[in-house]
Amino acid sequence: MLKAVIFDMDGVIVDTEPLHRKAYHRMFKAVDIEVSESLYESFTGQSTLSICKQLCHQFNLTEAPQTLVRLKREFFISLFQNDGELDLIEGVLELIKDYYNNGLKLVLASSASMFTINNVFTRFDLDQYFIGKLSGADLKASKPHPEIFEKAAETSGFRRSECIVIEDSTNGIKAANAAGIFCVGYKSVNSTNQDYSTANAVISSFTEIEFLKIQAVFKN
Repeated sequence: MLKAVIFDMDGVIVDTEPLHRKAYHRMFKAVDIEVSESLYESFTGQSTLSICKQLCHQFNLTEAPQTLVRLKREFFISLFQNDGELDLIEGVLELIKDYYNNGLKLVLASSASMFTINNVFTRFDLDQYFIGKLSGADLKASKPHPEIFEKAAETSGFRRSECIVIEDSTNGIKAANAAGIFCVGYKSVNSTNQDYSTANAVISSFTEIEFLKIQAVFKN
């Protein structure tokens, strides 16, 4: 029986990907590197520190990865505070309330920093629905490593076989697969060229996994 749902954040709960894209590209310009679209898309689902380590290695940068992280975060904070288009993904608040009202335990497992997670949760008043929040930035390994979902399942208090993960990225789906947790792949309009082939179910609308519907799919 399904007892807990583990949500990714970017591209699943909130539409921050356009802000992250703008912040990353401002950081790329600041350190004078040209990052191809294919390389940028390969970073989806990874922590900022992991991405910046790869950039420093690939482009032989003299700056430390932490310097790039700081630059990107400064650009993101400015955009977060001033971009009026930031909003929740359509239908996700209704889904969260549906799960919460039906007794499922909800855990957030995101590659975003806890600073960003807390800002998003405060802005949209989401803390009341979740029993825990995990940031990949605080862990040793980044998605596609399963660590964050293994810890999220532990946080829920239930076995992995009693949990599902909702993800929109290749790396996130791989992490859920590696953790042995049922994964719903959400085809977000902001996560292009992602591989959903190993997800247990693929959706394009959250109405497809309302409480009664996901219970039926999960049982099968």
